[in-house]
Parts: sequence; C-alpha cells; structure tokens
Amino acid sequence: MATEVVIPELGESIAEVVLLEWLRAEGERVERDQPVCVLETDKANVELPAPVSGYLRRLKEPGQTLKMGEAVARIEAEAGAVAPAPVPAAPAPASSGENFSPAVRRLVEEHRLDPVAIPGTGKGGRLTKEDVLAHLEKQQAPPPAPVPPPPPPTLAPAAPATLGEERTRRVPMSKLRLRIAERLVAAQHQAAMLTTFNEVDLSAVMGLRARYKERFNEVHGVSLGLMSFFSRAVALGLQKFPAINARIDALDIVYHDYVHLGIAVSTERGLVVPVLRHVEQMSLARIETEIKRLAKAARENKLSPQDLSGGTFTITNGGVFGSLLSTPILNPPQSGILGMHAIKDRPVAVEGRVEIRPMMYVALSYDHRLVDGEQSVSFLVRIKEQLEDPSRMLLEI
Repeated sequence: MATEVVIPELGESIAEVVLLEWLRAEGERVERDQPVCVLETDKANVELPAPVSGYLRRLKEPGQTLKMGEAVARIEAEAGAVAPAPVPAAPAPASSGENFSPAVRRLVEEHRLDPVAIPGTGKGGRLTKEDVLAHLEKQQAPPPAPVPPPPPPTLAPAAPATLGEERTRRVPMSKLRLRIAERLVAAQHQAAMLTTFNEVDLSAVMGLRARYKERFNEVHGVSLGLMSFFSRAVALGLQKFPAINARIDALDIVYHDYVHLGIAVSTERGLVVPVLRHVEQMSLARIETEIKRLAKAARENKLSPQDLSGGTFTITNGGVFGSLLSTPILNPPQSGILGMHAIKDRPVAVEGRVEIRPMMYVALSYDHRLVDGEQSVSFLVRIKEQLEDPSRMLLEI
C-alpha cells in the first residue's frame, strides 16, 4: 500500500513551486512528519513532511516546477516495494573493438588513434562518434600564441592610469524576489492605500524590560523584546477595531474573530512574513517564543506551509535597519500593516517641562476602501496608549 506525498496549498496566490532538493534518499525509511524535500515558493523555501511512515519513492527530480496537488513522491509501506536504484554495469574497456560502432571504428583506424586515451560518454562508458570528433578537434587546435616578454624599463614618464573597465552583471530574479515585486505593485493598484502616523514614548516599556528581563528569561527561557509588546497591543487594538483586521472579498467584507499576525523577517533571499496564529490568546512569553522560532525557521528555510498562510494583519520593523520613518505597503489581501521604526532619544514636553525620552515613530498603512480615517487614527492612538502605559494591556482597557 502506498501513500502519495502531494504539494499542499501553501497560501494565498501560490499556484506552483519548484522542487529545490531532496532531504531523503530513494528507498530510505522516513517517519511521519519527517521532512523529505525542500520546495521553493515565491514567498519562502518550505520543507515538505512525510504524511505517513514508510519507504520513500521519488517521483520528481530537483528543478522541476510542480502544481498544487501534484504528487512529488510515494511512501511505500514495505521496503521491498521500492526497487533499489540499478547499479550501472562497469564500462567495457574502450580498447575492445566489439564496443565500437562502424563510424567510431572508421575514425579510430583512419586517424590511428588510441581509443584508451579518449574518454567515452556513451552508455557504459562507450565511445561515441562525438567523443572521437571532439578529441580530434582538440588535437588539431593551434597552440596558444606565446606570451611576449615584458618591455624593457624606460625612463620616460609613466602614462596616467586609466579608469577600470565598467562591468555589469545580469542575474535572474529569484521566485521570492519576483513575487515580492508583483505583490508590491499589486497592492498599490488594488487598494486605496493611505498611511497615518504617530509617535510613542517607550519609557515605560523600556523600564519594564530593564527591571524584569533577567527574571523573565529565567522563568520563560526567552528574552523579553519589544515585538511582544507591540504584538499584544495590536491584538487588543484589532479586537476593538475589527475592520482593520478584515479583508475585502469581491463584494463582501470578511471579518476575522481571531488575529493571525504576520511578522516580517529579513533573510538572505528577501523578506518573508511568517504568521503567528491566534495572537489574541498568547501571553508575552508565548509571543516571544513563537517569534524567535519563526524567525529562525525563516532564515534556515525551514518554514512549514502553515507558517506562511492565513495572516490577517502584519507588523514590519524597519527600525532594526535604522529607518526613522516609512510608509509600509499592505500585504494583500490584508487591510492593515503597522510599521515600527528606530528608537531615538528626543526632547519632548512632559507636563510643562522638557525631558529626553526614547521615542519611536509608528505608521499604519490601511485600505481606505474598508477602513475609515477615524478608525485608523483611533487604532493607532490606542496602540500608543497601551505602549505608553503597559498596565492597560494587562487590564485590557
């Protein structure tokens, strides 16, 4: 009995993948949920797990383009069901005349060649006509021209140095980069995108982290970062302003009663957006743990299909690269994306006096077809209020 390993649905708008590499050999025993191959999508590389335990029979070769639902392999219940790869017979010696075709024999005899000195590329290492012709062409090629000796030294002034040759390189775009380009252009053409800004005083959050980061790490086994505070604030804000967590589907509005939060992660291949599912149910420790797991998987090309699909809202942090302010672009079909930026100490007015505070500009881009200006501004203000007084997140007020 055999079970097919098929290409699953890998998220919105992904119609095909490329089989990048096999992780298990032909005929090797694999366990259920053990990765068997790596697929390249236009979002990220993902590992495809075995649906059952058994012995692997490959049906496709690396480099092939596959459709959703297409079988890439079979898992056989018994080892004998997978025929071992045939061992190629040892090539017959090239000097043996019984292995030559008439054309090869004529060329060898006519040019008095030693067939042993000619590598054969035919089946079983046999010589082909093309092998002999290539050998003859190599023999008849003129020797390289001798390199002239360097000119004798001269006392004349040296000529001024010339600029180096201008060079260009042409490299095919990866599927991920192509898809990023397509989605960015589509987002601007398909949505009425608008961005609103605010600034957040992060003194309270920074103070909490300074006081409890060591104890937090001891208890939960993970460091306390900024992203968990922003994720928690976003989850609570989206529950109050559900339109920002919704999407347009033809003539309908689809509201989500949950928050599947996309966190943009920069990798060597480009930007990918793994998804934290049900963030509204997570504690700060669980959010931090999931963010680190997904970021590590993204950079090691080990994201699962579920890790990349179903997002309802996205956070992107340009501040890690030094960005002070930006207008993030929507991740279709989502209706909102929050942009975080660099934290800078700036003088601000606090109760009639000037103080230096750690400030961050935040930006909310939204689809104005679905989200009104009042909703977008109020949502961003709520994010600001919760971050400037983190106890509001605990009390959910």
